[in-house]
Amino acid sequence: MGDYVWFHDVSWHASYAVYFFVIGILAGLSFLSYGSWRNEALRPLREKAAYGSVVLLAIGGLLLIADLSQPLRFLNILNPAYLNFTSPLAWGALNIVAFGISSVLYILALQKGDEAKGKMLARMTALLALGLPVYTGYDLTVHQSRPVWNTPIMPVLFVALAIASGSAVGSLIAGANEAAQKVLREYMLWSAAAVAVILVSIMGTTNYGGSASELTFMLMTTGTMGLLFVGIGFLAGSVAPAVMLYAPMGKSQGVMMISALLILAGSAALRYVILMAPQQLQTLY
Repeated sequence: MGDYVWFHDVSWHASYAVYFFVIGILAGLSFLSYGSWRNEALRPLREKAAYGSVVLLAIGGLLLIADLSQPLRFLNILNPAYLNFTSPLAWGALNIVAFGISSVLYILALQKGDEAKGKMLARMTALLALGLPVYTGYDLTVHQSRPVWNTPIMPVLFVALAIASGSAVGSLIAGANEAAQKVLREYMLWSAAAVAVILVSIMGTTNYGGSASELTFMLMTTGTMGLLFVGIGFLAGSVAPAVMLYAPMGKSQGVMMISALLILAGSAALRYVILMAPQQLQTLY
């Protein structure tokens, strides 16, 4: 009598993986829009990337608000009195708001044709955009009891994924523009390769960690999670695009498009598994 079973549940649900995916793409697009001021080949992407990042920011914001038990509490992030500045989530919220304001001002400058102000705002927006994948990675890093999450390389992985996924979307937008595709090919090639190397280092240290780390490694490399992480995320979404783009055939538009789609699929799969697999371990014990 009086006995009960404690059912453990995950704290961060799959909607956060979608949010991480969206945030990565919008950060990458912001990098491209700023890059258009540094490299004339990317000039055709300037406005498209800027508008795309704002649209994705709205989608990401709605995902966060919808996940709150009381959605109107998102207004508290606009009031510094409610913020706990020792929490990375507070700084992340401020970063999102600052990025949104800077992005809107940047678009207004583009519409007015004010190049001096536009270039300055593009630089500011790109800097704030860099903080988005950094803070999402840091949100995971501070969880000391989570294998895979608790590593200082996690923010670096999220930045590399942002560059890869943003460049992939940029490549799809660029279409037949050879000058832009030449630059984007380099971005996709080296960012995809960087993601693959980082994943090897993370999984290597996880496999040779303690019992919790080893069990997490098993979850991430077998069954459905293994198919998503190893098959789609690592092999198809990172290694394959890097190899294809490095090869001579990597300059063709068809290979570029296939590589871009693989990178996006791999980026989504990696974020889902990295978020969910370490949490699933707690539901088993």
